Amino acid sequence: IALYIWQKGEGPHLTPVPEFCTDDMSSYKVDHCATTFSNFLPLCGEPVKKEDIFVAVKTCQKFHGDRIPVVKQTWEREATLIEYYSDYADISIPTIDLGIPNTDRGHCGKTFAILERFLNHSSPRTPWLVIVDDDTLISIFRLQKLLSCYDPNEPVFLGERYGYGLGTGGYSYITGGGGMVFSRIAVQQLLASKCRCYSMDAPDDMVLGMCFSGLGIPITHSPLFHQARPMDYPKGYLSHQIPVSFHKHWNIDPVKVYFTWLAPNTEKSLNGKKVGYNREDL
Repeated sequence: IALYIWQKGEGPHLTPVPEFCTDDMSSYKVDHCATTFSNFLPLCGEPVKKEDIFVAVKTCQKFHGDRIPVVKQTWEREATLIEYYSDYADISIPTIDLGIPNTDRGHCGKTFAILERFLNHSSPRTPWLVIVDDDTLISIFRLQKLLSCYDPNEPVFLGERYGYGLGTGGYSYITGGGGMVFSRIAVQQLLASKCRCYSMDAPDDMVLGMCFSGLGIPITHSPLFHQARPMDYPKGYLSHQIPVSFHKHWNIDPVKVYFTWLAPNTEKSLNGKKVGYNREDL
């Protein structure tokens, strides 16, 4: 849009108007702002019960020692129903070996095995499935509120939406790193179809997007799920939301990121000490 208006310098000049603010309603500047915003999580009724959310964590043996301890230090305590799926059964975690070898690229085979297991081995009264990577940081507490806005009796596929070839007849998909949320009905309809991985190491999130597109099940976008780290987004963008998830542990302290951005309280007790972190540093 900016390039269109600019017209290589021949268009109208853009004039900043300080009265159009992106400050929170609690800001001292609010009296001088024509626009403000308020941070709140969508809440459309009673939050979904923890017992109604089954969390599946995708991992593999080489990450058992560094990534799984982060999950256990942070958000695992929020989840009532959680299982770790790997290429190796480690009773200390514990992990479940799905019999699917680990792949360096996509994890389509593993993800479809998780979907099959959810449908056939979890309680049929559990309406929601969340699949996350072992380096995903997520707030189950906030997800409970968000899911109050969706009907589990409908096919729901929720998360951060990406697109592939949308200008040429492509499809949308939920990017896996930020977390993929399925209603049980969506999983049932997917597995009842003949849509499957074209290879074991195909990108699972893109294959799922292709399958759901073929079934006519819409991809539901939420900006509260994030495929990347907090530092990868503009500060102004994140200041307008209460995030549900972040992804990747590169060059950050993921425990600090969780307790700064995602913990149920802004200050949490970590190793018996009160901690508080500056979001500007993360």
